Amino acid sequence: MFNRIICGDCIPEMNNLPAESARLIVADPPYYNVLTKEDWDTSWPSEQEYLTWTLQWMSAAMRVLMPGGLLYCFGQLGKREHVMLHLMSQSTSNWQFHDLIIWDRAVGYSNRYDSFTPAYEMILVLRKDGDVRFNKDAVREPYKQSTIAQYVKDKRYKNPDARLQHLQKGKYATNLWRIPSLKGASKQKVGHPSQKPLALIERIVLSSSEAGDLVIDPFLGSGTTAVVAEKLNRQWLGIEALPAYVTMARDRIQKETNRQTHEPPRSRKPRLSSSR
Repeated sequence: MFNRIICGDCIPEMNNLPAESARLIVADPPYYNVLTKEDWDTSWPSEQEYLTWTLQWMSAAMRVLMPGGLLYCFGQLGKREHVMLHLMSQSTSNWQFHDLIIWDRAVGYSNRYDSFTPAYEMILVLRKDGDVRFNKDAVREPYKQSTIAQYVKDKRYKNPDARLQHLQKGKYATNLWRIPSLKGASKQKVGHPSQKPLALIERIVLSSSEAGDLVIDPFLGSGTTAVVAEKLNRQWLGIEALPAYVTMARDRIQKETNRQTHEPPRSRKPRLSSSR
C-alpha cells in the first residue's frame, strides 16, 4: 500500500487512506499566484477560494495523522504573497499550532524595487493532539573545530571532558534554518520550479519521524520527500495531481534507489520494498 505514488487529487486520495496511519505529513502546496506562469498555482478565482481549498486538504491530512503527528506546510510572505498570513490564522484556529520555521534560502528571489526582496520561506507546523515524537538530537548542527577549542577552555565548566563530549555532538537546531535553495547548475535539480533541497526535507523527516514510520507528501512534485524517506528507511506515500510530475518523481526515485543499491555494503542504506 505504501512506498508508491498516487496520481490524483490529494483530498479524496487522503480521505481514502486509513485514519491515524501517518506519523508525518510534509506538504509543499501551491502558494497561490506566486509562480504565475504555472497553471497549478493560479487556478483559484479568488484568495478566499484558495483558503477554503487549503482548509479542505489540511482537514484530510489531519485525519490521516496519528495522535502526536506533525504536519509541515510550506509557505511564503512578501508584498505580493500575503495569503500565508490568512492561512496561518485560519489553520491554527482549527488545529494546534506547534512551530513556525523560517527557512533562510541564503539567496533571495528576483530583485524588487518597491519592497524588500524576499529571502526566506516559512514552514508552519501543526500538531495533532497527543504525545509528539520529536528528536532534536537527530538534527544537531556541528560546531566549528575552532569554536570547540575555544569553548572547551572555558574554566566555568568543571568537567571539561563532559563539556567536550557535548560540544562534539553539535548544537541544537533553532527554528531559523539557513539552507541554500537550489540554483542554476545544482545537481539536485530535475526541472520542477519549486523543488526543495534534500537537506531541508531531511531535517524535517529526521526530527519528526523514526525508521519505519509512514511519511505522506500530498503534493509530491519532483519526489524530494520520497527520496529522503527511502534514504532514511521510512515508509512513504506521495500524491501528485500532474502526470508529468509523477513521471519526474518516479524517475528520480528509481535513480536514487539504483544509486543506493550500488553503494558499498558498509554504507548502503536499508531499503523498503516498493510497489511503484
